[in-house]
Parts: sequence; C-alpha cells; structure tokens
Amino acid sequence: MRDYLTIKENFRFQRAYKRGKSYVSPALVTYVIRNNTNNLQIGITTSKKIGKAVQRNRCRRIIRAAFSELAPQIISGYDVVFVARAKTSYVKSTEILSAMKNHLQQANVLQN
Repeated sequence: MRDYLTIKENFRFQRAYKRGKSYVSPALVTYVIRNNTNNLQIGITTSKKIGKAVQRNRCRRIIRAAFSELAPQIISGYDVVFVARAKTSYVKSTEILSAMKNHLQQANVLQN
C-alpha cells in the first residue's frame, strides 16, 4: 500500500522550487518543504533536456523505485520534489537510492 500522495498541481511544484531547500547530486536534485497537511507528498520532474519520452519515463521509474524503498522511513508532513538530471537515465536505482537517502538525511526528514 502506498503511504504517500502524488503532487499534481503546478503551484506545489513552484512552491517547492522557490521556497524549499534543495539538495544536489550529479544524478538527482531534491527539494524539500514542509506542507500544511499531515501527508507525505512527492513529485517527480523530468525535463525534455533529459531526452525523449523513453528516457524520461525510465528516469521516473528509477526515481519511483528508489523512493518506494525509503518511503516508510520518511516523516510525513513534507512535500518532496525530485528532479531528474541528464545522468539519471544511465545510472542504476541503487545509485539513485543512495543519493536520495543522503539528500533526505541532510533535510532531516528520515526517521532513525
């Protein structure tokens, strides 16, 4: 069962980009901002710079797979936006998982 919601509204993405704290690695950028609800909400962004639809969908799949392993450990009440980078489609989900875990630990949203 999924214990998080998906961000679909553009204003939530914009809020994360403008006011959220960002964490950067070569394959992934993570934005974290507190939300007004008690839900964990995630969004995944892949731009056309990454490649055609096949590469963009692969990036989203890799990010979603890595996030599903960490989701039970994340504190609810946050919006988390992941932005794929050009390198994302060429790395394995374990590499994305370690970058994601590092970003979320820096943001203090992972439970011990």
